[in-house]
Amino acid sequence: MITGCVLFYLPDLILRWMTVRRQEQILLALPNAIDLLIVAIEVGQGLDAAMRRVNKELSRGAYALSQEFSLYNLQLQMGRPRGEALHDLGMRSGVPDMNAFAAVLIQAERFGASIAKTMRQLSESARRKRRQAAEERAQKTAVKLVFPLVLFIFPGIFAVLVGPAVILLLRDLSAMR
Repeated sequence: MITGCVLFYLPDLILRWMTVRRQEQILLALPNAIDLLIVAIEVGQGLDAAMRRVNKELSRGAYALSQEFSLYNLQLQMGRPRGEALHDLGMRSGVPDMNAFAAVLIQAERFGASIAKTMRQLSESARRKRRQAAEERAQKTAVKLVFPLVLFIFPGIFAVLVGPAVILLLRDLSAMR
């Protein structure tokens, strides 16, 4: 009975864990990818050529984001309109920053705004979010360390520091008898 329940829920738990891990990878790699895109666009490449170039560069370090960009490029090659491909890029990963990235590109294309300026602001925002998340995790670490310290480290320290005094006290008390 218990084995059946575990086997029933295990695939869902594993899939959820893999999804969260992939979203974290995308979230961490996105600011660097945006910076690479800015550089490629400022050099004079178009958005599609810049995305292909960034995809090639990211394939070594940020595999999850590289896969998303590959799917975007594949959709463009198949004849899908750029706006729809960008919308799918934003929605597919489930990362809010990726969705904002796609929305910025769609709006910049629609209104003819400078893509590099808007992406630079988006990159700064993504970096700020990443830094805030790291600071939040660092603050939670102190709270998470309290219980192991109290349960495992403090008793050992107490035994090392107080142990010799207790032994001397017991020896002196037994000598008085």
